[in-house]
Amino acid sequence: MSLKRLLTIALPLLFLTLLQQGVYAQTKTISGKVTDSKDGSPIVGATVLVKGTSSGVQTGADGSFTITVPASAKTLVISSVGFASQEISTSAASFAIALGPDNAALGEVVVVAYGTRKKSDLTGAVTSVTAKEFQKGVINSPEQLLTGKVAGLQITTGGGAAGGGSRIRIRGGASLNSSNDPLIVIDGVPVDGGGVAGSANILNTINPNDIESMNVLKDAAATALYGSRASNGVLIVTTKKGTSGKPKFNFNSTLSLGQLTDKVDVLSAGEIRSLIREEGNESFLRLLGSANTDWQDQIFQDAVGFDNNFNVSGSLGKKLPYRLSVGYLNQEGTLKTNEFDRFSTSLNLNPKFFDDHLTLNVAVKTATTANRFADEGAIGAAVTFDPTQPVFSGKQEWGGYYEWLQSDGLPINLATRNPVGLLNLRDNRSNVFRFIGNVQADYKLHFFPDLHVLVNLGVEYNEGEGRDIFDRRSATNFRTNGRVSQYRQMKRNQLADVSLFYTKDLPSINSKLDVLVGHSYQDFLIKNYNFAAFGQDGRQIPGTTPNFPFDEPRYRLESYLGRLNYTLANKYLLTASIRRDASSKFSPDTRVGYFPAVAVAWKINEEFFRNSNTLNDLKLRMSWGVTGQQDIGDFYSYLPRYTASNQTAQYQFGNSFFSFLRPAGYDPNIKWETTETYNLGLDFGFLNNRISGSVDVYQKKTRDLLSTVPVAPGSNFVNLITTNVGNIDNKGVEFVLNTVPVRTNNLTWDFGFNVTYQDIKITNLLKQEDPAFTGIDVLGIQGGTGNTIAKHVVGYRPYTYFVYKQVYDPETNKPIEGLYEDLNRDGVINQSDRYLTQQGAPNFLFGINTQINYKRFMFGLAGHGTTGNYIYNNVNSERAAFRNVQNPINFVQNTTRSYFNTGFFNNQYLSDHYIENASFFRLDNINLGYTVGKVLQGKANMRLGVSIQNVFVITKYSGLDPELANDGVDNTIYPRPRIYSLGMNLDF
Repeated sequence: MSLKRLLTIALPLLFLTLLQQGVYAQTKTISGKVTDSKDGSPIVGATVLVKGTSSGVQTGADGSFTITVPASAKTLVISSVGFASQEISTSAASFAIALGPDNAALGEVVVVAYGTRKKSDLTGAVTSVTAKEFQKGVINSPEQLLTGKVAGLQITTGGGAAGGGSRIRIRGGASLNSSNDPLIVIDGVPVDGGGVAGSANILNTINPNDIESMNVLKDAAATALYGSRASNGVLIVTTKKGTSGKPKFNFNSTLSLGQLTDKVDVLSAGEIRSLIREEGNESFLRLLGSANTDWQDQIFQDAVGFDNNFNVSGSLGKKLPYRLSVGYLNQEGTLKTNEFDRFSTSLNLNPKFFDDHLTLNVAVKTATTANRFADEGAIGAAVTFDPTQPVFSGKQEWGGYYEWLQSDGLPINLATRNPVGLLNLRDNRSNVFRFIGNVQADYKLHFFPDLHVLVNLGVEYNEGEGRDIFDRRSATNFRTNGRVSQYRQMKRNQLADVSLFYTKDLPSINSKLDVLVGHSYQDFLIKNYNFAAFGQDGRQIPGTTPNFPFDEPRYRLESYLGRLNYTLANKYLLTASIRRDASSKFSPDTRVGYFPAVAVAWKINEEFFRNSNTLNDLKLRMSWGVTGQQDIGDFYSYLPRYTASNQTAQYQFGNSFFSFLRPAGYDPNIKWETTETYNLGLDFGFLNNRISGSVDVYQKKTRDLLSTVPVAPGSNFVNLITTNVGNIDNKGVEFVLNTVPVRTNNLTWDFGFNVTYQDIKITNLLKQEDPAFTGIDVLGIQGGTGNTIAKHVVGYRPYTYFVYKQVYDPETNKPIEGLYEDLNRDGVINQSDRYLTQQGAPNFLFGINTQINYKRFMFGLAGHGTTGNYIYNNVNSERAAFRNVQNPINFVQNTTRSYFNTGFFNNQYLSDHYIENASFFRLDNINLGYTVGKVLQGKANMRLGVSIQNVFVITKYSGLDPELANDGVDNTIYPRPRIYSLGMNLDF
């Protein structure tokens, strides 16, 4: 670590600690134990606050606490979710406090759009997951904290790459060509989710250890106030803040080991020799080597990682609570040469001024990540490369690695490259810096305290750069004497929100009212730097001259918003909101969109079961609303313009290459894609919330889809145009159940699960009817030229597989090569005989979690799964054919063991034989924790934990992994490892 970075960490810590000295000269210490009045069991995590302040502590594993308070403090407030709060005098030094049940136990505050609400007062479909409920184990990216925890939320990691990203879907998404990613809001700043050059996952720049809660907003009543980008739901991330009192320090460290548990099932060297010997082709027999190489073993490794985090929180005086944290993560990938490094900082300041009329929240988060990306093409190469050949050739050419060569000694152009050489002769590194900072001010007017002025000013800045070097000895770029290319990108997102918030209790009519009106402005700027590529000899590679040194696309959003919350008799709730958005991505005539929402709720328990000891929550919710979508990659799609041709379409004059200008497709009338959502929900809670949950039924109708479609023949435009065409209907049911089957003095058992049914269908794809239109071909696959395996068709789910119906031998039950059913009975097998079958998206999602606390021990399990989803096994369709083993251009390749199930000589890419059921259940995590208690002569509390992630998968899918972060094509993903971890947490 550099001296500059060390000082950056140490000086703020030293400054904050020194300022503490002398502040608490007049104090006293109070201790006690908090228990459940019903059974005497300790209450873990109960909050003990000095009344009228935010200064407090939480109870430990045995329910005990110790708090130092100013001598002037008179009262402590003890509270815990599910229990009635209790106030005690500070006159004694020790207390035994028994908390009784709170039949209105939904007082938990939940972060929603532009503010907070009590959980009991929510009218929309919102799920809040706090730090104590997060997924356990080695978590490198925040979204993975929610895996399996939220009904309707599907989080799929892209594989096992270090620092890799995930695909996030809330209620299945709502678009075909535009983004289906949810809007992510971090401490009030809606961030750019598009990533930045050099980062495989922009969310990995946020340290999960700094996150306090994550709230998932699902229906339009909850999301419409974010209008412009909320069609796919909203994920609100709230980071930890400071607390009043003396400085409290925390250090936690996790050591992990990742190991692969499975490999693609390919033939051994001996089996390849036998296969070719049986065929009897002498020319290929002569190509075989004498080695026995497991290429997958050669490219994968056990991956070590460690994650260290340190934070301090407290208060400077009584007016400036703070929290400062630093973290360092280093994670190897299981694919050799893959590594991820993150150094992160977070600072939260929460001062109050003017007799608490002005509250400020200052949040600053920075992260510097360093990536070394492995060449993931080595994974497919390892599956395919001839196992009879050695890793090294014994010669100096091509880096010393064995390669398939022509008679002139040069590599065969289309031959598989040596997998180990692909990794070791390529150096692809990047550095990414991210800054997210904002200041939120809440000013309660002195002369009108019911009215608050709210201001939120924020900046998100991302910059990524990197260099990708192919060694001159590599067989991959031998014609250009290696290749050196570089990239750089800057993204800046500026936010300015100003709003008025009015709240009023109306006791004369037994009502409460709050109103929010506001204005929001957001400016997005991207700067792309363009560089030529060079060989390692310094000569520029022909055709790589950039058209411009850089380009600066930019767009802006301006919004006006309003929201009304009204509560009558604490039984009837109304929420109404509207947002007016204007996006510069559309023309002045179409750029404005209006997004209204209305929701009502009825607390049935307050009506009929107010004094019930059994039923403590029963609430019916109904909502309707409209949200928008403008997230298209082309910021100027409504403008006529010319674009420079790319490197594949240039004129050559001598050794120079020149781009030419060509008209780009545009639609002057392009407008907002809109999603209309209906939601009916029921929340319930019994026996002091020992049994609680919810049921939601929803329907989403997306209209005027922002779609990229082919340009009609004869047009002056090139290739594609983005316009509004098509509709999608999406409906589903979500069910959540959380229980506490056992709660005694020493033992508590929590168990919960959720299940979601979802059904998405395309209802329109054309602006004008066309009887000859059969749908849009999608999902390109490996193999052949331009092959696609799915279609978008009206009446079907998106990405429905479009294949031939395979005919099987009735005696052997093996598929007959090239023989398909003539479905239209015209005597010819052609495109007209392909049919629509299953799809990659699941019908059902489910997740389970359970935790047992026994004295100082904690044991937990968590898992998730899907049913009704299918995968096109492109690994087998591309590799399990004898033609690939004896490649016609004179080299040998391996095949998957699936070859013995078919015996195909040629690839049959479009056979439905390769459409496989991919339903699965994955046990995500087993974790065990132990609270050691006081250590370091009583100055610190220690907790230890061990966990196993990716424990096992139950599935019928024959491929490596049934969980894909795409729409259903398995092209050999980076395998997910099983991760063993050991963690330690110190509070002092």
